[in-house]
Amino acid sequence: MIRVLVAEDQPLARAGLVALLGAEPDLEVVGSAADGDEAVRLARELRPDVVCMDVRMPTTDGIAATRALAGPGVEEPMAVLVLTTFDLDDYVFGALEAGAAGYLLKDSEPAVVADAVRSLADGNGMLDRTLTRRVVGELVARRRLRPVVLARPSDLLTPRETEIVLLLAQGMSNEEIAAQLVVEVSTVKSHLARILPKLGVGSRLQAAVWAYQSGLVETTG
Repeated sequence: MIRVLVAEDQPLARAGLVALLGAEPDLEVVGSAADGDEAVRLARELRPDVVCMDVRMPTTDGIAATRALAGPGVEEPMAVLVLTTFDLDDYVFGALEAGAAGYLLKDSEPAVVADAVRSLADGNGMLDRTLTRRVVGELVARRRLRPVVLARPSDLLTPRETEIVLLLAQGMSNEEIAAQLVVEVSTVKSHLARILPKLGVGSRLQAAVWAYQSGLVETTG
């Protein structure tokens, strides 16, 4: 069972998200918070597998709360999925810089949100497909993320691993990558388990950033 904490200041939205996630047979909502301070306190107390975090909340906002739970220097960082109505660059950049492992817009389909929670609990990242190229490319262009291992892709990755990283940079899920390459999902997961340590990153989202930083993917266009 995947344990989830929901942080959302709007009561109706909070109740809706709790109900949505709680209806999934493999997800359990272990707590909910109405502001960033409460989110940090409950997350540290309950140690959920995933925290679903709103951005704009009173007292401590979602970005600051994310930094407290997953940012640089946190000994046991948590998986934070930022959910917001805003696709403004500053919100996206701020969330990713703060350590968020995923970022989705609130108008995403319920199944996409549930799958994103599962993905984060499994150690993977999730970035809204409509934002992936623009956001990651801009992050790299502005050098607003801490550098990861930089080397020529051919020095680190096999041709197949390079293919997978390129598809990751397009925002594809494991299932979509498997379909594209005509392999089993388990094969993709095995490749990812080898790829991430090679790149010195901890999630598929950071691997996508590496693809831009290394020049494997162009940052323009």
